[in-house]
Amino acid sequence: MTVEEDRETDKDEVLAHQSDILQEHSDGLASGAEQWNERESRNELKHVSGLGEMQDVSDVEYRKVRLERVVLVGVWSNADTTIEQAEESLRELAALAQTAGAVVCDGVLQHRLKPDAATYVGRGKAEEISGIVARCEADTIVVDGDLAPSQRRALEDAAKVKVVDRTAVILDIFAAHATSREGKAQVELAQLEYMLPRLRGWGGSLSRQAGGQSAGVNGGIGSRGPGETQIELDRRVIRTRISRLKKQIRQMAPARAVKRGSRHRYGLPTVAVVGYTNAGKSSLVNRLTNSGELVGNALFATLDTAVRRAKAGDGRLYAYVDTVGFVRRLPTQLVEAFKSSLEEIDEADVILHVVDASTVDPFAQIEAVNDVLSGIDGASDIPSILAFNKVDQVDQATIDRLSNIRPDAVMVSAADGSGVEKLRIAVEQLLPIPKVHVEALLPYGDEAGSLLSRVRQYGKVEKEEYLAEGVAIEADVDSHLAAQVMGLAVD
Repeated sequence: MTVEEDRETDKDEVLAHQSDILQEHSDGLASGAEQWNERESRNELKHVSGLGEMQDVSDVEYRKVRLERVVLVGVWSNADTTIEQAEESLRELAALAQTAGAVVCDGVLQHRLKPDAATYVGRGKAEEISGIVARCEADTIVVDGDLAPSQRRALEDAAKVKVVDRTAVILDIFAAHATSREGKAQVELAQLEYMLPRLRGWGGSLSRQAGGQSAGVNGGIGSRGPGETQIELDRRVIRTRISRLKKQIRQMAPARAVKRGSRHRYGLPTVAVVGYTNAGKSSLVNRLTNSGELVGNALFATLDTAVRRAKAGDGRLYAYVDTVGFVRRLPTQLVEAFKSSLEEIDEADVILHVVDASTVDPFAQIEAVNDVLSGIDGASDIPSILAFNKVDQVDQATIDRLSNIRPDAVMVSAADGSGVEKLRIAVEQLLPIPKVHVEALLPYGDEAGSLLSRVRQYGKVEKEEYLAEGVAIEADVDSHLAAQVMGLAVD
């Protein structure tokens, strides 16, 4: 081998070694790219547009007072969601805040692996958000998530304004919309259970009750000692109130059972109308029953269960039960408190699931509702029908896409009435048929006439013939009506 060949070989070995070093360095850069990108995005707050555009919210009576000015804050990570889903969640929070009576000034998102354990967004970002709050002259920061008590206090101390989380906003809306005695008790119970671990003491020196020398020399034996702080007293008062509310709600349960019992006694089938909040459930019930239930372009406009009767094509009566709307990350306190609505779903014969077709991601709403329904015993065994509402607000391409994904769904519009008749027929086809078949001859008279009327309303009449001896009927009814018919029949 010549000297020149040796030099060429050494040169090739050096180049190969350098290539290996560069490859190892490149692999190291790639492994740290994700962390670097997360660090870079954490240093930048993303302002979300399109907030504060919800319409028809100025006519609600409880908004006559001065409206709070709020700034929305959210944190998202690639492991949990996408940027589009995070922005949609923040827009939903904006709608919640407006429904609660606030003016949304700005909304920002921070991308990080997980929320900061101390201030949720980190100390530096908390100071930056404080500057946004000052520029907007905002009163409150609303966080799109559940804050630990320590996180809320730290963020309040950093931003120098009140801080509330998503759960607090939903509870406030429920408190404003509840009208019945039971609904108010349920909301108060949920609020107190939410408030209990989040109480904050203000000044320990002023909060002691008759402890130490403050009891005075005439306090006597048993009055000296550290005493009970104000925050301890507040917790005791709240626990006592929670116990009383739970007792009151338990006492209201028999009244609900009586109302449901009257429907079951006459064999009245029920259709539970469920869905995401502001999906148009009440408007659709109004169309299906020609009633005047409260409707409004506001989240959680319906909190108290409403029952509306309807007549099927064969003359039978049945009822639509309008229930409270659901929402993503519905507070567990509310799910527990609003058991009356969940009981109505459990007792229903058919479930009508209403979805807002005009929303950005209707299938995310379907999933959120199904998550709540999965926690109800027996709900999976109840026949159900899916209805995409507000199709008048979307184009034909969207309707075609929804129809292709869910061919079993019915496209309707409560606003203009399109598709409502098709939905009514689909619902009535799922209604249960009474199980007892009767053939009888009823004599003429007031008692038989009243009974025959109930058979037409609550049963399915197959044959009705007027004879000289009386009315010959053949019908399917429940066991209660069957006993009455056979007891009055002519032998």
